[in-house]
Amino acid sequence: MHWLGFLKPGDWLVALLGLVFCAASFPLAWQAGVAEKAVIKRGGEVFAELDLGRNRSIEVPGPLGVTTITVERRRVRVVTDPGPRQYCVRQGWLARPGEIAICAPNQVSVQIQGSKEAYDSLSY
Repeated sequence: MHWLGFLKPGDWLVALLGLVFCAASFPLAWQAGVAEKAVIKRGGEVFAELDLGRNRSIEVPGPLGVTTITVERRRVRVVTDPGPRQYCVRQGWLARPGEIAICAPNQVSVQIQGSKEAYDSLSY
């Protein structure tokens, strides 16, 4: 720890400002605006677009059976699915733009979209 003696007050200020800048820019870089709608796809094609401001349920037929999707309090979730592992049901409530639940065996997905495009690992 003898190297701490070489740091001047200006060095500490630059390090502190760098940390503050990084902390402040991280949420701004990944935000995707306000959640506006849920896009439901079946077999890769858009089946329905649901306004998140209106509570409702929709049944989406797929190759294995019916998947039930519910919109409630500006969030959406897959309530039931005939798939064997229930991954999309366990995904729970989706509320932020860019979040997605995929029921692969039944070829149904639901994704939240916002006013701006969300950046994620698929964007690169």
